[in-house]
Amino acid sequence: MDYGETLRLSARAIRAHKLRSGLTALGILIGIAAVITFVTFGASLQASVVGQISDTSANNVYLVAAEDDDGFGGAGQPVFTETDLETFERLAGVQRVVPRGVLSVTAISHANDTVARTRATATTPAAFESASFAAGESFEMRADEAVLNRRAARTFETNATVGDTVTLTLAGGRTRNLTVVGLINGSAGQLPFEAFGSEPRVFVPTDPLYDTVVESPTIGENQRVYPQVTVVADPAETETVRDRVERTFPGTDAAELAPDGSRLLARTSGDLAEEVEEIVARLTRFVTGIAVIALVVGAVGIANIMLVSVTERTREIGIMKAIGARNREVMGLFLTEAVLLGLVGAALGVPVGVLGGWAATAYAEIPLTLAPRWFVVAVVVGIAVGAVAGLYPAWRAARVDPIEALRYE
Repeated sequence: MDYGETLRLSARAIRAHKLRSGLTALGILIGIAAVITFVTFGASLQASVVGQISDTSANNVYLVAAEDDDGFGGAGQPVFTETDLETFERLAGVQRVVPRGVLSVTAISHANDTVARTRATATTPAAFESASFAAGESFEMRADEAVLNRRAARTFETNATVGDTVTLTLAGGRTRNLTVVGLINGSAGQLPFEAFGSEPRVFVPTDPLYDTVVESPTIGENQRVYPQVTVVADPAETETVRDRVERTFPGTDAAELAPDGSRLLARTSGDLAEEVEEIVARLTRFVTGIAVIALVVGAVGIANIMLVSVTERTREIGIMKAIGARNREVMGLFLTEAVLLGLVGAALGVPVGVLGGWAATAYAEIPLTLAPRWFVVAVVVGIAVGAVAGLYPAWRAARVDPIEALRYE
């Protein structure tokens, strides 16, 4: 029996039991589709996050005081004083230093519409030097002005625009009327991880609104103190500037003000991109591992259906052997049938998985990034699952005694 005949007989057996074969292939389809969906979403998330870090802030060095190396996701401890900012600005290769503080608010109002908010971002005009403005420009220091990102402008019933007035209700019930002077795309002035969220953001000048102060250990005077600082370096000296900042840490106010158990961290966009890649890769491997369980279920389904097929076709096997079919030919027939089921499930699972990945990225509002090598892996895995699951049933079919098989009813 040549391979073409084996393939034809296997396909005929599958067509003879369309519903059963379809449900069996469905198990493989679901497993492959789940793997492709999670891998595609992971690749898209990684490309989006790393791309934003690398493209928009390649020459930034981010400073924060945190309890461990993963402290860039939160606000950090307010430890960087005005004296520290001046120290960083004097370092060679530094273009500008951008502080960031958190201004506690309870609500923001515009055109008789009030939305609940918990904070606004206090920073300086330097935060917007490389920002993309949809309209207007940066605020000025010592002015009652604000810059909104586009999501913040759209949170009101009537969209806020340049020239409008927004009212901040501060902690304690005080209010402050600010003129909107700019609308930006994204989240300028933030640490990278915070730029990925869809949270509306309102930016205000540190002077006069930001009033978190502490006595500077260096000069003994009260100064504004910030939880996060961005040092913008000359593009060719980013790594060098990071090293200079780290060497400067021991002599700064921040080193004295940092709580016990915390440390001062300086990270470049490259450092953060590598950390994000590793985090996303681990997450992707984890969820993909869960999806593999569906593949195992599919393999069990193939093994089960093939065992049933061997039992149902016992007499057929006996006839094949009686007319001269060898054990390896019988085994090849059933193994080919199992592989075909796995191949069909994998081939259909790939487009379904891509569709699932597209839906996931659309829901997360990130660009779709495909991982083509996983498509090949998926098909190979589908074939392998079919082959492994069909080995025992095929071996069992090959061992059927032809005399007993012919007597089987």
